[in-house]
Amino acid sequence: MIKRLTVAVLMMATISLPAFSFGKEGRNPVTIYEKINPAIVSVDSQLTNGLSCGTGCIIDKSGIILTSAHVIDVGKTVVVTMNNGQNYNAKVIKHLGENKDIALLKIDVPQELKTVKFGDSGKIKVGQKVLAIGNPFGFNGTLTQGIISRIDYAKNRIQTDAAINPGSSGGPLLNTNGEIIGINQAIYNPDNNISNIGIGFATPINLVKEYLKESEG
Repeated sequence: MIKRLTVAVLMMATISLPAFSFGKEGRNPVTIYEKINPAIVSVDSQLTNGLSCGTGCIIDKSGIILTSAHVIDVGKTVVVTMNNGQNYNAKVIKHLGENKDIALLKIDVPQELKTVKFGDSGKIKVGQKVLAIGNPFGFNGTLTQGIISRIDYAKNRIQTDAAINPGSSGGPLLNTNGEIIGINQAIYNPDNNISNIGIGFATPINLVKEYLKESEG
């Protein structure tokens, strides 16, 4: 399932802080990964024509998960896999499709969960170092790093060369303080090649926050 503007939506289907703010924690990608990865999940949605795989971020300790709407689409069942391998059936509680491409899932868990922290995408700069965590091709918990290559203000997208691939949709683009500044969504796809070529896009987290606020109304 592919979304074009010459951009392939990052899903797998079988038949989908401030710039240069280096705190003590932010200096070390290992520290960031170890803190954030427990709050990142794999999302598998059973579609009519196959399986759609993506990534999600736990945003509330009760089990609310943020992901990309195109990952779950109109799936019959959605299964969330935690970083420790535990599986949970998920309920879709919000589905903001079309250009918003944001969805919220809920899983019922007996314990409080680790959560991610939102940053401020209004303060990002081109050249800023970023990290991405995702589930590319089913390799859950994959960490990559790069920079912000470009900011597309007209289309509200962050361009990055951090490697993101099919299965990474819904995963976080992080600043060096381990805060989410974007939700990974798509890759540039001039040759119908769905793998990473160094041009990926994320939805700015400030836009996501606006969408979530609207959905509460």
